[in-house]
Amino acid sequence: MRVAVTGSSGLIGTALVPALRTDGHQVIRLVRGVPAGADTIAWDPRADGGGLDPRSLDGVAAVVHLAGAGVAGRRWTESYKAEIRGSRVQGTTALVSALTGMTTPPGVLLSASAIGWYGDAGGREVDESAPSGTGFLAGVVRDWEAAAEAAGRAGIRVVTMRNGLVLSPRGGMLARLLPLFRLGLGGRLGPGTQVMSWIALSELVGVIRFLLGRNDISGPVNATTPNPVTNREFTAALAAAVHRPAVLAVPVLALRAVIGGASGDLLSSARVLPAKLLAAGYQYQHPDIAGALAAELVAD
Repeated sequence: MRVAVTGSSGLIGTALVPALRTDGHQVIRLVRGVPAGADTIAWDPRADGGGLDPRSLDGVAAVVHLAGAGVAGRRWTESYKAEIRGSRVQGTTALVSALTGMTTPPGVLLSASAIGWYGDAGGREVDESAPSGTGFLAGVVRDWEAAAEAAGRAGIRVVTMRNGLVLSPRGGMLARLLPLFRLGLGGRLGPGTQVMSWIALSELVGVIRFLLGRNDISGPVNATTPNPVTNREFTAALAAAVHRPAVLAVPVLALRAVIGGASGDLLSSARVLPAKLLAAGYQYQHPDIAGALAAELVAD
């Protein structure tokens, strides 16, 4: 199958592309700037239709849309919040315009989304049927998903993957926390009672591969494990994984300095359950935090 991928140079994309090629798929990477080879096509997420000639995507049967400005490691100034929103909503709108303009559109669009949809749920359980929460991220995710779902009007199966906190030593939150924990300076973040809904990077790649082949699944899908943990539990598991103590507490202000605006994700609390994946029979490779951290750190 010919699969187009945006955001292929990001944390998820760099793990997904080789996995898809191992599965025998032909991967076409949509990149900003000058294409680097025959497997790349230039696109501009700020331009109408992504600046794409729909004919350049002829034969593409599936699209995995991962592009978006990073949320970790940056202060969320008003200008950067506009960048976060624009890179997701405007970029998705541009991509969908290109796909719906094709003579033969792809059969499926897997579009990244986030559990930010639910906002701070106070630690209660939520699944894909729960309404949107409040706050900046919830608003971005609502508009982001709406932009993707517009592809459905062209007969494209649309899945919006509400990704949990993606755990990988190669990027994101875990990469920023690891140096502290390896020095024995790690500790719970904020109160430590907040519930973290997470997924290992290798597991997320498995979920994407699973969803590509399941024509019966559409709409929002929580890409999380069935075993969320409190931040205190996460802290203990990470400290054990690197064989260091973790007796400190990271104050909220210090957390914001290290993680940036994404600290809100770590301080909010929602027990996001992957009801659709479980109902569809997806078999988790790393459902528990200790095993997932061990697998990710070994793979690094």
